[in-house]
Amino acid sequence: MTIKDSLRKNLPWPIHYVYRKIRALPYDFPRIIKFLFLKPITKITFWQKIFLISNCYRISYFVDCPHMEGEMIEVIYQIFSIPSGKQGVIVEAGSFKGGSTAKISLAAKIAGRKFFVFDSFEGIPAHQEKHGKNIFGGDAYFPKGSYAGSLEEVKKSVEKFGDIKSCEFIKGFFEDTMPSFKKPVAVGYLDVDLASSTKTCLKYLYPLLINGGTLLSQDGHLPWIIDLLSDENFWQKELGTKIPKMQGLGKEKLVVIEK
Repeated sequence: MTIKDSLRKNLPWPIHYVYRKIRALPYDFPRIIKFLFLKPITKITFWQKIFLISNCYRISYFVDCPHMEGEMIEVIYQIFSIPSGKQGVIVEAGSFKGGSTAKISLAAKIAGRKFFVFDSFEGIPAHQEKHGKNIFGGDAYFPKGSYAGSLEEVKKSVEKFGDIKSCEFIKGFFEDTMPSFKKPVAVGYLDVDLASSTKTCLKYLYPLLINGGTLLSQDGHLPWIIDLLSDENFWQKELGTKIPKMQGLGKEKLVVIEK
């Protein structure tokens, strides 16, 4: 067991939580400042921004959230970067225990957009992908059933900490549920870990993305996702387009894909 694993196991949760958030500050703080002080396109007050930021931290204390707060605040920032007059829903693919879902649902309520949540609610599906290390040197293994959160768990998290009325939950594996989804998408958040799942999400969601909309992948630190996103043949063959502009590819966990 590494020192990091030992600390995670033995430290009381409040201390471990504070330790995690202090470590993440160099990444989180610039994104918090950007969200607070850059004028968004969709109307939101300064105190509503404070409300969303504080709830991101609050939710992470009570719900297991593998992401950093700066990553979720970037997702929220993108939601308010879409003009309110433009049609488009918000989509999440992969909700785990519902922490990210609860956070996004609060932003969806303020922005006045419907929020669709895709998940099998059974964890990572069976696959044949060979995984190893992420770009930061950490282990990255995703066996079948990992990162599972039941629909009841996710709904409970959203009911307690988010806005359940903004949400519509779509249960099933992406290849079964996404082909029939036809609504224009303003912002999509993908946290799916597998290249195959990412490919399915891009295949069905990117064509629905409105001009000026964004898809955000939480998996930009995984080499197999980097290979997929930078594959010109995939974009041309599956989506009939050149590789779109991206922020953070190969450098950060969160990749912003623009249209």
